[in-house]
Amino acid sequence: MKVLVSGASIAGPVLAYWLSRNRFDVTVVERAPALRKTGGHAVDLFRPAMEISERMGVLDRIEARATGTTALTLNRPPRTRWTHIDYVKLIGAMSDRHVEIMRDDLCQAYYDAVRDDAEFRFGDQLTSITDAGEVTFENGAPERYDLVIGADGLHSGVRQLTFGDQAREVFLGGYLAVVSVPKMLAPKGEMSGYLAPRKIAMVYGADHLDDARAVFMFRTDEPLDYHYRDIAAQKRHLRAAFEGVSHEVDHWLGELDTTPAFYFDAITQLEMSTWSRGRVTLVGDAGYCPGPGVGGSTSLAVYGAYVLAHSLAAARGDHTAAFAAYERTMAAPVAGSRTMARVNAKTIVPESAWGARTLLGVGRAISVLPHALTGRLARLNAKGVRLYDTMPLPD
Repeated sequence: MKVLVSGASIAGPVLAYWLSRNRFDVTVVERAPALRKTGGHAVDLFRPAMEISERMGVLDRIEARATGTTALTLNRPPRTRWTHIDYVKLIGAMSDRHVEIMRDDLCQAYYDAVRDDAEFRFGDQLTSITDAGEVTFENGAPERYDLVIGADGLHSGVRQLTFGDQAREVFLGGYLAVVSVPKMLAPKGEMSGYLAPRKIAMVYGADHLDDARAVFMFRTDEPLDYHYRDIAAQKRHLRAAFEGVSHEVDHWLGELDTTPAFYFDAITQLEMSTWSRGRVTLVGDAGYCPGPGVGGSTSLAVYGAYVLAHSLAAARGDHTAAFAAYERTMAAPVAGSRTMARVNAKTIVPESAWGARTLLGVGRAISVLPHALTGRLARLNAKGVRLYDTMPLPD
């Protein structure tokens, strides 16, 4: 069975790996001219994604590239006092297994695991898909596939070609930005920054990186007016939101004109009644993005890719049955991640000074409580902070 996967970031290579293992003929097409090296930001792998990575034989490599962040230090300007939080305990309250890794490093690990078993075509993208599976490309020759799978992210081209404007984008009231900054600006093993009402800015690094990352999140009452590929407008909005927060934050913003890597997007949630139509289905952010930076979308994408591959293998070529089984299995995890993202979007970036004080107080409490106790308390909220530890892996 010939399968075309659009997108070579995270969900695409994971899906290609497991489909290839089950003797599907897989081609992955990617719009970028090579594997994306945009600088990226740190992403979290929780228990199910780590177990899938372990089954792929890449977990050791992923853990070797972990950011190594162990402490979180925050200031509420204009105060001079800093709050010190045990980052390991904080994340440990969310999952029994976790690793934080730069997105680029994770993409490379997954790509290397499957590059010899699937065909990768860079510098091209789909322009049309027929009900019979005939696909045209921007650069390549037309070809027919048994299945077409969109793993091409929040702004999915496959979703647009297949579903048009049927996907509902729910704005969660904020934006996420990441900027590459000089490595000397980030303390070793520590994420540090500033928390103010409706905004937070932090900087962090990793031993193996030549630079560091400044990450910004801020709230707005309405979506900003810009095109998602208009980089200049994105930088203007970021400056407007954070200028004057602190001298150090202004220093980070000063890197915007020369940064080699920049990311900016709305914290938006996708809602669709189905992710499948005919021979086409969607995986990861292309179909069910819970919200960048707030819903564990990386782990959800890895999990979704694994479930989809398992469903296709179990259905022995019956894609209608496979897609239905895939959507049934993913329904609860997707719903849970959406709920968690809506809560996190409000919690991580508090509306008021009182909310900021409360957030830091919770962080301090987790830091001083025994790890075993925080873990037991967190398990009482299995549908919230411990959501990802409850997702079962198909055998």
